[in-house]
Amino acid sequence: MASYDQPIIIKKVKKGGHAGHHGGAWKIAYADFVTAMMAFFLLLWLISMTTPEQKKGLADYFAPASLSETNSGAGGVLAGSAFDAEGAKTTNASSDLKPGVAEARTKGLASLDDGSGNLGVASGNDVTKNALEKPIQSDYRGAFEGAAASIRQAWQENPNITDVQDNLRIEETADGLDIQIMDAVGRPMFPEGSKYPFEYTRQAIASIAPILAKLPNQVRISGHTASGSTYDDPRYGAWELSSDRANMVRTILGEFGLGDDHVESVVGRAATQPLLPSDPYLSANQRISILLLNAAPPVPPDLKP
Repeated sequence: MASYDQPIIIKKVKKGGHAGHHGGAWKIAYADFVTAMMAFFLLLWLISMTTPEQKKGLADYFAPASLSETNSGAGGVLAGSAFDAEGAKTTNASSDLKPGVAEARTKGLASLDDGSGNLGVASGNDVTKNALEKPIQSDYRGAFEGAAASIRQAWQENPNITDVQDNLRIEETADGLDIQIMDAVGRPMFPEGSKYPFEYTRQAIASIAPILAKLPNQVRISGHTASGSTYDDPRYGAWELSSDRANMVRTILGEFGLGDDHVESVVGRAATQPLLPSDPYLSANQRISILLLNAAPPVPPDLKP
């Protein structure tokens, strides 16, 4: 037999395909984790930067209007009050009222009950001279809370004024419920130097009128400008502009249901009463104030002694 070298063939099998199984999936998971963490810290930063009023506005926006926060059925937008032709009323029985209030109701007086047992306004042909000389006082707190909640809801439900929600502010003061419509940087409520508001400003004002008309309280409308404004016409300045804007707001309120008998005064304040006295040049000082007065309306002439 012939002798020759037989070739030896060695086959190598690669085991361990770990890299093939995983690939780059871990990079996607890590990117998602980093994105989530960034969003979380951004949320924490936004929460720390918002004011309590803005947080309350966000909470009111996302709160379902049909749910009540109380067990008594007095929660919701109007806080237990209902608006009708005679004003804001609650379902309190006469037996729960303070002394003198139940007696006044039995005489057929039209009243404004703020839910605390105080009688706000009394009227009627059987009102005695003593009742007129010593009217029952009220701070209208319940009615103001219901009106403020209704105004905020009306603004939130109007998509045309969503971008200017921060330009609208409501707060209770010693004089009454103050509704501020003010400028913001990049979001003015009036064109520069004009008494005619933008359409979204007009809609914001219009949504207030029906709510104010259902309350017996009078309103005081005042216009304000920021310091440092310049005017082309030397005969038309801050005083004229603030007065004209206030009167224009009165006109819009009247178009949507607020009668002239509800208007106590319309004035222009120019830059004499800045909202931010520390910086009177800021745009927020240029505003319209609609003050729902805390004082009771005057007694009609036919009821005076």
